[in-house]
Amino acid sequence: MIATTAPPSIAGPVGRDSLAGMVLEVALIDVVPGQEDEFAAAYGKAREVLAGTEGCRSVRMTRGIESPSRFVLLVEWDSVEAHLDNFRATDRFTTWRGLIGPHFDGAPRVEHFVDLANG
Repeated sequence: MIATTAPPSIAGPVGRDSLAGMVLEVALIDVVPGQEDEFAAAYGKAREVLAGTEGCRSVRMTRGIESPSRFVLLVEWDSVEAHLDNFRATDRFTTWRGLIGPHFDGAPRVEHFVDLANG
């Protein structure tokens, strides 16, 4: 289940220039062994589909050193709703998944995180 509001102890003001209002999407992606290069090339094409979404602040994909078939996608969003409404519920997600999905070795694990409040 995806929480749509942060607990009061970690919630902060929401705004494009406020890191406190930012939500970090973390997706753990396992790729079929032997298809890592194809996945990376597909991500290169798909990245702008995601990065161009309203409410998306940044996109970064990392690759495991000890597990080279494991990738971690890090996306900063204005809110969970920006992720779900502006990306997941649109044709952008269908295009994104169509490009990179064929290389998945199982469904990605996706969770959302917020920064802890200072003080």
